[in-house]
Amino acid sequence: MTHEIEQSQPAAAEVGGLGEFAPSQALTLGVELELQLLNTHHYDMTPYAPDMLALLKNAKVPGSIVPEVTSSMIEISTGICQDAQDAYEQLAVTRDALVKAADRLNIALAGGGTHPFQQWHQQRIYDKPRFKELTALYGYLTKQFTIFGQHVHVGCPSADDALMMLHRLSRYIPHFIALSASSPFVQGQDTAFDSARLNSVFAFPLSGRAPFALHWEDFERYFAKMAATGVIHSMKDFYWDIRPKPEFGTVEVRVFDTPLSIHRAAQLAAYVQALGAWFLSEQPFVPSEDDYLVYTYNRFQACRFGLDGTYVDPATSEQLPLREHIEQTLERITSHAPASGKSALRELAQVLQGGNDASWLRESYARVQQLPEVVRQASLRFAGRP
Repeated sequence: MTHEIEQSQPAAAEVGGLGEFAPSQALTLGVELELQLLNTHHYDMTPYAPDMLALLKNAKVPGSIVPEVTSSMIEISTGICQDAQDAYEQLAVTRDALVKAADRLNIALAGGGTHPFQQWHQQRIYDKPRFKELTALYGYLTKQFTIFGQHVHVGCPSADDALMMLHRLSRYIPHFIALSASSPFVQGQDTAFDSARLNSVFAFPLSGRAPFALHWEDFERYFAKMAATGVIHSMKDFYWDIRPKPEFGTVEVRVFDTPLSIHRAAQLAAYVQALGAWFLSEQPFVPSEDDYLVYTYNRFQACRFGLDGTYVDPATSEQLPLREHIEQTLERITSHAPASGKSALRELAQVLQGGNDASWLRESYARVQQLPEVVRQASLRFAGRP
């Protein structure tokens, strides 16, 4: 699976179009996590991705382990998952293999949307031609993109189903941001944002929202026009918050910060799956272009204030606390989740009272007053150690 700033060359099937949408089983899941590699002396980031990948080359894991744009990052992904429990179990196998390799190298791993005090100019670009091309195109932004997200893929049986799923899910982007937010610190400073990570994403062209289209033929026409400009060659060149992935037969939600634990990652995947099941079961609304009138405002509120943000309902124009809107949504969709999803959603609901990972990071800093110690504790949390 792919990183947020991938730049691809046009494949033969994509020249002049998108290629075929490969149907997949409705509501199946795939999860990707971008992770931090840490020096265990001072808990700054360390460029050990080549060493980790060499150790894990023959590891028997359910999905994949791949490099990222800088050498202090690594990405893991699941295979196809049926539900949240399946996603958790697959992530656990890969997480345990990573931790074992990290122990051998005397380094550590952590989640979190940003590393709290790394300096972007010290990062090294991973030695791969595509990443060097990115640096040539984006300059310093490439190293500044040492940020960490979770992506959740949800299966769709047809291309039109995928577009309907994409635009329905767009109403819930603030939920995904606030529940996963884990990037309050940047370059040693508290940013006052719960998710500062997404500010870095906005610096890239073709970020933000997908164009409004409910039929694949319309989306193909849009793609063809963009391809004709020479600006894009494939779907990988779009950095939208949600995008279709025709080759997988999925819609990919890309706004989550990487959580501090794989338990939270599985809970967030359960939320996406339950929303999708509710959509398919009840067809609760037909999305429209007007849904996007308040999209950027709602997105900002969730990034800045997390669960304490304000949500403007695009259907009614009513303003209400984001926390309350999430609570109402959980009550509405939980019955549509599979058994393991219901359990995961009950756990996720506790975030509304106990706070998201951004709150945990701030509270940890308030106790210890040292960001390296906060990162050390976060690494223990990711590893599942006390």
